[in-house]
Amino acid sequence: MQWLVNGELSFLHSIQDLATPLWDYFWTFVTMFGESGIFWIALSLILMIPKKTRRAGFTMGLALLIGVILGNGVMKNLFARLRPYDLDPTLSCRLAWGEMSTDYSFPSGHTLASFEAAVGLFLYHRKWGIVTLVMAFLVAVSRLCLVVHFPTDVLAGAVLGTLFALAAARIVGFLWELYDKKTKGALEK
Repeated sequence: MQWLVNGELSFLHSIQDLATPLWDYFWTFVTMFGESGIFWIALSLILMIPKKTRRAGFTMGLALLIGVILGNGVMKNLFARLRPYDLDPTLSCRLAWGEMSTDYSFPSGHTLASFEAAVGLFLYHRKWGIVTLVMAFLVAVSRLCLVVHFPTDVLAGAVLGTLFALAAARIVGFLWELYDKKTKGALEK
């Protein structure tokens, strides 16, 4: 397992060698879209309002809730993986502003939230879903470019985010059908 960590650290050193102040500002701006999931939460709440996008909004919201509980609440504390700059002092957090993260590294919460929301939207609205998937991908890349996560943290965030969105879509679909049946039954009486 140490060979994987060494490979990841070497990869992050290569990224750090590319960094410039402009690089740091750009990727810090991009990473803000995943900060505490606020952008994605706001988007899901907005999408819950119009009937046309309501199901997508609820799916995104439920996926984000699952991610907070299982990803950030359970997995981060279970794995308790240190951040790259905590493990290797020759690496430095590249965030242009703000404070360094003090929680654990695995999985990447920014990537997790971004993929939960983007996949949740993509399942119902392909055109806008593609736009948000590109945003989610850029957020994931930003976590590496800012040297705040290992590649496996980001990969796990993307995979788990996708799985949580798919699970949320199933749950919302079931609840939607249940609600439709009850509503139709009440109208027929």
